Amino acid sequence: MPDPISWAIAWPYFLAALIGGYLLGSIPFGLLITHAAGLGDIRSIGSGNIGTTNVLRTGKKSLAAATLLGDMLKGTAAVLIAWYWAGIDHAVIAGFGAFLGHIFPVWLKFRGGKGVATYIGILLGLFWPGALIFCAIWIYVAVFTRYSSFSALSASLAAPFVLAALGQWQFAELFALLTLLIWAKHHTNISRLIKGTEARIGAK
Repeated sequence: MPDPISWAIAWPYFLAALIGGYLLGSIPFGLLITHAAGLGDIRSIGSGNIGTTNVLRTGKKSLAAATLLGDMLKGTAAVLIAWYWAGIDHAVIAGFGAFLGHIFPVWLKFRGGKGVATYIGILLGLFWPGALIFCAIWIYVAVFTRYSSFSALSASLAAPFVLAALGQWQFAELFALLTLLIWAKHHTNISRLIKGTEARIGAK
């Protein structure tokens, strides 16, 4: 068991990492970027999601790219800041907080994105080869199926196993949890995939 004295000293720092990560992760880049571009509330079109795929449905590829970058880098920033100031354990906690912030942002009544871009950003900050492998799997599946959701589900399912195979057990445990959350957030996509009614990449 952990030393109770050590835990008493450490827990405020873990809590700070979690809260700091959450606040970074809760920045709704998709909503802010499309609003700044004069497109109104992104939640009123397409799937109603604030993520990259729905922003792409506006037909503005540059805005979708900016959303992807913002949602990724807030996850990367959360883990790198925590890692620099407190160490790897705090970085893992901050990454988890950033992911929760993205999918459950307090500013949007806890209705956020589905977490894929932030997942990649966290992976990039913690173990960049894993992020490259994730993206490679996503692209491979997307090319052959043209389903963004199926690509994300496939890549996220593979990620914990890839990390474990590369000896990154601590990260594998975190991403196993994040994968469960991604799949839960994609439950409607999974239903549409089964029914054959899921929108393909490029469809509005």
